[in-house]
Amino acid sequence: MSDQKALSISKTIQQFSQNLFGFVRGKVKSTEDAEDILQDVWYQLTKLNNIAELENVSGWLYEVARNKIIDKSRKKKSAALEDFTYESDDGVFNFKEVLLLDDSQNPELGFFKELFWTEFQNALEELPPAQKEVFLLNEMEDMTLQQIADQSGENLKTIISRKGYAVKHLRKRLNYLYEELNH
Repeated sequence: MSDQKALSISKTIQQFSQNLFGFVRGKVKSTEDAEDILQDVWYQLTKLNNIAELENVSGWLYEVARNKIIDKSRKKKSAALEDFTYESDDGVFNFKEVLLLDDSQNPELGFFKELFWTEFQNALEELPPAQKEVFLLNEMEDMTLQQIADQSGENLKTIISRKGYAVKHLRKRLNYLYEELNH
């Protein structure tokens, strides 16, 4: 590996490691899983011949991370419903992306996914339009809150507040699914 390539890799890791780790950690069950996935992403980066040829380094890194998260979820042997939730550091439940993307033929999981999506759609429809829009753009379209603020011409704090209210409502409405799952 040339000194130039090593320097480029080092700068990229310094620039993106914290945010990329946060992104991955939010989608996996443990810090250890997130660290493993991030290590795989950095390994993929080292295999590139010329990092400078990437048009969008950030986009490439996040795409590789998403793919690694999906790969890890597919390799998982256990398909118990409890494996598809976790409690975050702030004590809030989360349904992992793996639940939403799982294509296994587990009938219990299939029923739960159908129920989840129905309830999720109902809860979304209850949101005021502005909150719903911010939530969907941020969570489903992967836009940052700053991008949403810029696009809409709204103050960033307003966008953050709308997202917060939407998340609180959805958590409250979907909490019973989490409770059923863990009893």
